[in-house]
Amino acid sequence: MKLPLVAIIGRPNVGKSTLFNRLTGSRKSIVGDEPGITRDRIFGEVEWKAKIFRLVDTGGIVPDDDAIIPANIFKQASNAISEAQAIIWVVDSRAGVIPLDEEIGVLLRNVGKPIFIAANKAESKKVEEEAAEFYQFGFELIPVSAEHGSGIGDLLDEVFEVLSFTEEAEEKEQTQIKLAIIGRPNVGKSSLLNKILGEERVIVSPIAGTTRDAIDTELTVDGQKFLLIDTAGIRRKGKTTEMAEKLSVIMARKALERADVAILIIDATEGFANLDANIAGYALDSGCSLIIAVNKWDAVEEKETNTAIEFEHELRYKMKFLDWSPIITMSALTGQRVNKILPIVVKANEARNRRIPTAKLNSFFEQMVMQPKVGGGTAPGKGGNVRLHVQYITQAGLRPPMFVIFTSGGTGGKAGLHFSYLRYIENRLREEFDFFATPVRLKEKHKTRKKKV
Repeated sequence: MKLPLVAIIGRPNVGKSTLFNRLTGSRKSIVGDEPGITRDRIFGEVEWKAKIFRLVDTGGIVPDDDAIIPANIFKQASNAISEAQAIIWVVDSRAGVIPLDEEIGVLLRNVGKPIFIAANKAESKKVEEEAAEFYQFGFELIPVSAEHGSGIGDLLDEVFEVLSFTEEAEEKEQTQIKLAIIGRPNVGKSSLLNKILGEERVIVSPIAGTTRDAIDTELTVDGQKFLLIDTAGIRRKGKTTEMAEKLSVIMARKALERADVAILIIDATEGFANLDANIAGYALDSGCSLIIAVNKWDAVEEKETNTAIEFEHELRYKMKFLDWSPIITMSALTGQRVNKILPIVVKANEARNRRIPTAKLNSFFEQMVMQPKVGGGTAPGKGGNVRLHVQYITQAGLRPPMFVIFTSGGTGGKAGLHFSYLRYIENRLREEFDFFATPVRLKEKHKTRKKKV
């Protein structure tokens, strides 16, 4: 059974792709000022209230245009509408109702499905009030700003209420682990891929990727299916003068959007480079679990027995934001420790899909968060002098694990937990629930104390 599908539709250049990227937390849809950038349907997943639904972005609809590309876009959008359980119709609050909106409104009246108008670009109270004219179409209206994120929660709440989630869809397992091998050019990515494929007695088949020159590879090891995502070497932005190289950077980052786990290859003979940290940052932004593989270790002269320890110590110092990522020294050329990589990938994928039972999370909250050493349930705000009360914690998502910390108190509407306190919570979550090699995301939901008049 497929996950429920929601379609985003609208006329050109109203912010559909920006909204898609905001809802899915990805950059799958290319965003630009030029209308008509999105032509094909683009799919993604949205997690809300611990459930997942699919989202499809469509090109701008121009119903009466007979040109080949607009006609094809209209056909793609019509297919998306017919397959979807609900439709998000994106309009431009600033521009108001125009004739093309009225044409789309006529088309949607005959759909017979829940339709929600996302009145986009409502960054101010004035524009939000002006968006009320879209009520004339008779659909539920939610003012939003896809660029800034305002109103997104309200939109998701409304859509969520009309979707039908089956038990089979909720328990859908991610049986195939999508694995991306990333790194600078010439660090041994292809060599590692070839060694993995050559050493294991597996079923291997090439699968056409999302671009003309990208080939993904399927393999099965001990019953576990993998999809190896091939990526080009990522160069520093200033060095990517040729269009082909710039495209390789874009596609490598898009590959990370698809991946569950990424292996960052670092050249042991060249040592750590700032670009390695940039590439790791790309993986972190995409929510990948991350494993650091130090390649060409056989070429490093081990004058002392603690060479590996010293190398790891330096690496940890320079990449402090990845202190949770495991490091393995290996050689793609000789096969040294290559056989240890896939079991680590499986363990990382299990961690990123781990949902903590509510009872265990409540127990963790009482023992770790409410203990006296962190102020009996209070924590410093960003300013350092605002005390906030931590009420409870809940797990809001998977892949990667995401937790919402509910707070109250403080003196300002924008009070937030201090980064050191959030780091403390993250470290305790990792210790308690073994979130191996995966980022843990924390969000604060704050309830401001109302001032007495």
